[in-house]
Amino acid sequence: MKKGYYLIFLFLSTFHLSAQSLYFPPLIGKTWDTLSPSNLGWCVSKTDSLYSYLESKNTKGFLVLQDGKIVLEKYFGTFTQDSFWYWASAGKTMSALMIGIAQQKGLLSINDTSSTYLGKGWTSLSQAQEDKIKIRHQLTMTSGLDDTGVNKDCTFDSCLVYKADAGTRWAYHNAPYTLLDKVLEAASSVTWQQFFNVEVRNKTGIGGLWIKSDFNNVLYSNTRSMARYGLLLLNQGKWDQTTILNDTAYFRQMTHASQTLNPAYGYLTWLNGSPKFMAPGSQLVFNGMLAPNAPSDMFAAMGKNGQLINVVPSLNLVLVRIGDAPGDNGEVPISFNNDIWFYLNKVMCKGVSGLNQLKDLKGVSIYPNPAQTSIEIQGLNQGQNCTLKIMDLRGNILSVVTNEMNLNISDLSAGCYILSLETQTGVVYKKFVKN
Repeated sequence: MKKGYYLIFLFLSTFHLSAQSLYFPPLIGKTWDTLSPSNLGWCVSKTDSLYSYLESKNTKGFLVLQDGKIVLEKYFGTFTQDSFWYWASAGKTMSALMIGIAQQKGLLSINDTSSTYLGKGWTSLSQAQEDKIKIRHQLTMTSGLDDTGVNKDCTFDSCLVYKADAGTRWAYHNAPYTLLDKVLEAASSVTWQQFFNVEVRNKTGIGGLWIKSDFNNVLYSNTRSMARYGLLLLNQGKWDQTTILNDTAYFRQMTHASQTLNPAYGYLTWLNGSPKFMAPGSQLVFNGMLAPNAPSDMFAAMGKNGQLINVVPSLNLVLVRIGDAPGDNGEVPISFNNDIWFYLNKVMCKGVSGLNQLKDLKGVSIYPNPAQTSIEIQGLNQGQNCTLKIMDLRGNILSVVTNEMNLNISDLSAGCYILSLETQTGVVYKKFVKN
């Protein structure tokens, strides 16, 4: 056998064996095989620090799978293995999977115009503008609909107004995403919950109820169901020997950059490997990965108040965290997710990289926040050179100062702003409010 062919064969064989090594728990019951952290060579003594950090950040459930088996599982307070909790926007990734299944079944195409299923006039746009919006734009947050209104969740046509042509602007906008449930229901002639039950729950054991909350449709389940979903994604849409999503092209777009505007976003899924990213509520493009402390191939479902599912193919690992808000982390807990990896890396006896060089800035805060006339930067080491930039949410630089810890903001209009702190080791961003 020629050397080149041998290497290809060896690679494919290794990949096959790796895929086959994944463990899948039974569909029914609580049986789930475990792996001892010590047998994996992990630094077990570091788990106390991890759990203390999670508890201090209002965590209710935390779980880590390795090769599909439970390595870490911890519940806090009165929360238990059976307790239900909301996924918030972490459920977006599940929605993307369901749309992929619907396309696989021939019920729709993501290149169809959304009005095919939502009807003409589902927005307040002109017909020509509305016809440019396709299902894939709802999946990629590129509908072009205005996300700056009072209620970004509102799905009434009066709330869905023109901002840009579809596909030309990325913005984290709940309303167009939420309407995917109406798209699927029109295409399948069954309810969103029924489609979930038949195509996902019954085949994987992922329990859950979709419950309406104002305009949103929110998935509730227990921690282990979230872990099951992470395991399904780790195995690229296949549950053990049962294929849930066999459209490999769709799955790749779901878990890789789906557009060029925000390369850290697939189909309603966050991606860690990009050298830049955009965040909810802003048109800024931030340099660096979403979670520098995590492996670059990690992709994630992330939701408000720290609902997290991280999937790492290179490690055969799934991480789940649910609970109350860990702090001021906005619509998607990007920095909190990164901080969890700081502690988990220690448990796994691994070094941390990337922007963890900024750990000296970890305690930096803005006081007061909200503020009226001035803000003070707290937590920077004395004598540490620092350039501070105040920017609006569109990325426009409003002021620049050097080595100043007290900033006058009396000239700013009331609203939300971003403070960029640049040191020799990198850049961190803080959000503040001017009253």
